[in-house]
Amino acid sequence: MSDLQALTATNYFFRNQIAFYRGKVRDVYHIGKDYLAVVACDRISAFDHVLPRSIPFKGQVLNEIAALFLKQTEDIVPNWLIETPDPHVSFGYKCDAIAIEFVVRNYLTGHAWRVYKSGGRELCGNVLPEGMKENDKFSHPIITPSTKAHTGHDVDISYQEIIDQGILSKELLDQLNDIALKLFQRGTEYAAKQNLILVDTKYEFGLRNGEIMLIDEIHTPDSSRFFYAESYEELQKAGKPQRQLSKEFVREWLMENGFQGKEGETVPEMPDEFVMSITQRYEELYTAMAGKPLARRNYQEIYNDIENNIKNCISKYL
Repeated sequence: MSDLQALTATNYFFRNQIAFYRGKVRDVYHIGKDYLAVVACDRISAFDHVLPRSIPFKGQVLNEIAALFLKQTEDIVPNWLIETPDPHVSFGYKCDAIAIEFVVRNYLTGHAWRVYKSGGRELCGNVLPEGMKENDKFSHPIITPSTKAHTGHDVDISYQEIIDQGILSKELLDQLNDIALKLFQRGTEYAAKQNLILVDTKYEFGLRNGEIMLIDEIHTPDSSRFFYAESYEELQKAGKPQRQLSKEFVREWLMENGFQGKEGETVPEMPDEFVMSITQRYEELYTAMAGKPLARRNYQEIYNDIENNIKNCISKYL
């Protein structure tokens, strides 16, 4: 399997296009002053680096799961999505992004565990109890915000620092915290029906005409971690690693191969077998969350298909 069978990047120019931005995973086309066409490419990032190999079907998985959950949470908060004209594409409203990511955690996993293991007992103003083990559940979900970086690492920040630095007003921050917890509860309830545990996730928000809007993706394997509910207690009691549906296993593989995104480190070469295993994990999560297998899209004419689908979508709104 090679990058030729994956959507690594796009380079279109559409009618009424006024700007273009390439993120770690998504290619974002600004259409007129009100709309965005967002292509979820098959790129994969870890430790804030885009890895050299792309993962077939990954973008489709992200795009379709995000659309599923954006539709399921419209009663909690409006969101940016209008439609998904292609398996890799979302089309929606342009919003003024709020420069804080709202990370909600219910388990001591990933970044939180790395802080804890190194002796830290406070994370973004949240005091972490003594005596916890990796993947233990907190008494209640905590919010660990970070500043949204365009390049480099996102930076942890506390509730009070956000207010003190004038990033957000207390009123708006409290509103967003409340929405983030409600979204997490909804995601937790849905995951439980699929015999999964929503471990942690991030939410991003924007403002459109003064109204709070949920933007970007939610409850995808790039933005969230999931454990299998049926094996959680047994593995935790035995002190064994949790089997998780997320890209944490990619980070673990990179660390095992000497890469954590630090200066001077080189990204290890990802063999075909490992690339295929990542595709399998992403599809596994899709099946678990959507309750059906992924209908794999055809890559043969993917660039033309995406271009035509976006053009047809734009023609409906402009």
